[in-house]
Amino acid sequence: MKKYDYIIIGAGIAGCSLSYFLKKESKSVLLIDKNKDVAFGASGAAGAFLSPLLGKSNNFKTLVTEALKFSTDIYKKEFSQFLDNCGTCRIPKNRDEDDKFQSYIPFMDFEFEKFEDGYFFKVGSTIKPYEICKALSSDVEKLFDYEVLKIEQEDDFWIINNEIKANKLFLATGADISLISEPYFDIRAVWGQKIDVKTSTKVDINYHKECSLSKSHNGIVSIGATHNRFSEDMSDSSYNLKLKNINLIDHNEKTLQIMKNDTKELLEKANSIKKLEDIELLDVKIGARASSVDYFPMLGLLVDSKKSFEKYPHIKNGTHIKNENLEVIKNLYTLNGVGGRGFVLSLYLAHNLVENILRDKKLDENITNFRLFSRWAKRQKA
Repeated sequence: MKKYDYIIIGAGIAGCSLSYFLKKESKSVLLIDKNKDVAFGASGAAGAFLSPLLGKSNNFKTLVTEALKFSTDIYKKEFSQFLDNCGTCRIPKNRDEDDKFQSYIPFMDFEFEKFEDGYFFKVGSTIKPYEICKALSSDVEKLFDYEVLKIEQEDDFWIINNEIKANKLFLATGADISLISEPYFDIRAVWGQKIDVKTSTKVDINYHKECSLSKSHNGIVSIGATHNRFSEDMSDSSYNLKLKNINLIDHNEKTLQIMKNDTKELLEKANSIKKLEDIELLDVKIGARASSVDYFPMLGLLVDSKKSFEKYPHIKNGTHIKNENLEVIKNLYTLNGVGGRGFVLSLYLAHNLVENILRDKKLDENITNFRLFSRWAKRQKA
C-alpha cells in the first residue's frame, strides 16, 4: 500500500490551492479527483472573477477583502500570465441599489471611481480557471479518473479504498460531501452556468450587474453565472453530484432545457450591461458551487460529534465547551464552502490551514468547522 504525507481529494481551485502550499512542505503529496483533469467541476464552470465585496463592515466582508488582497498578490507575482487585471465596473441594477452603494462608500476597502452607469474598481480581475489550477498543482503527483468510495481511519492514518494511505487527509470535494458522515457538516449545492460567446462588440473591462461580463479576448466574452438550487431529485439529469466529467458528457433533454433557459437569462442580463452584437454561442459549462448555511467557508479539523456528546452530554442543553476541549477526527481536514468566491478565497484559506497544521497558527473561528458543530449541537436537546 503506497503511503503519502498528504493526500487531497478534489482537484478544483480549493484542492489545487492546498497542493500549492503543501508541496512547499513535502514531496509526498497526492492530488486525487474522480474527473480526468483539474478544474472539471464547479471550478471549470466558473467565470473566476476577482472582485471586492461591497457593504458595511462585517466579518465576512473582512474575510473577502483579506483573501482578495492575498490571492491577487500571488496571482500577480507568480501567475501573471493567467491574470487579467483590467478592472471591474459594478453597476447598480436600480435606484435602491445605487442608494445602498452610496451608504457603503465610507466602508470601501478598495479605490473606485464613477464610470459609465456604475463604479469602476481597478482591483477587479479575472483568472483563467483551468490554467491556474494546472499551474498551482504542478509538480504534484496526481491520480485522476479515480473515485474515492471509502475512507477509513486506522490508528493515526487514513486509508482510501483500501489502497492508499495518508498521514493527513484533506477533503476539498465541494458540494459532494458524501465522504463526511458528520450531521452538522451541511452544504447547499448551488448550480451555476457560465457561457462563452463570440461577439463583434468590444468589451474593454469586466462588468457586474445582475451577472458578470468579462473583458473580450479575440472577440470572446464570458458571462456568468446563474444560480439554481434544486429542491427536487435531479439524479435523472446532469445536475447530479455523482457524475464525472460533467461538461464532457451528452446531456439529456431535461438538462438541455434548463441550460437553454439559463443561456437565455444570461444573454438578457449581459445585454442590460452592454449590447452584444453578432452573438455566437461557443461554450456552455455547468457546475455546483458549494455554499455553507452561513456563507462562511468550512475549514480545518472536523469535530467528532458522537465522541464529543459522550464526553460532554450537556452540550445539548447549551453548555459551552471550548473548541480545544472537543473531540476531533484526527488528521482529517476540510477546505469547503467557498461558494462563488473560490478563486478569491481558496489560496488564502489553504495558506492559513497549512500554517495552522504545521506552525500552529490559530484559525479564525468564523471559518472553522467548530462554529457549525456548536450551532448544530445546541439544537440537539438532550
